[in-house]
Amino acid sequence: MVKKIYGETSQKMDHSVQNLGRRYARMRGDRARVDLVEDIKVDCYGSKMNIKQLANISIPELRLVVIEPWDKSILTNIERAILTSELGINPSNDGNIIRLTIPPLTEERREEIVRMVKQWGEETKVLIRNYRREAREKVEQLEKKNEISEDEMRRAQKEIQTLTDDFISRIDEIQEKKVKEVRQV
Repeated sequence: MVKKIYGETSQKMDHSVQNLGRRYARMRGDRARVDLVEDIKVDCYGSKMNIKQLANISIPELRLVVIEPWDKSILTNIERAILTSELGINPSNDGNIIRLTIPPLTEERREEIVRMVKQWGEETKVLIRNYRREAREKVEQLEKKNEISEDEMRRAQKEIQTLTDDFISRIDEIQEKKVKEVRQV
């Protein structure tokens, strides 16, 4: 039973850290990247679809993303989705393709992004700590029901704390790497 609680907690924590990594990957930096736009949701054909499912995305230059939809009739839908996204870049539509010119980041914008990176990291740490609390409570319930001994409970709580510490340090590493990337000129 304790192993099941440990496994579930580990899975939840891992999922949270992976989500943080994906969020950081979609953040705008100084260069053009496919992952900036590929997962933006577009309203078309009666549902919401990712741009990568609707168009070819290429990076012909360091600061340029080109989106070429397979169906030209959804060009304005893609343009609208980009405008309403958190990307903060105005698309240029020539009737066949959409061009996104990635402007160089100002120092002020870099610091704004760094603050956001740290905020998202802290939010994820809070999630991890909440998972730890839930797991500890479940283990304590098992001990109260006499399903495990007090020693087993203490050992399980120690393992859960070690797990939590490992995930918090992973978050710190990912966060520090992203901050360094954003501040790099």
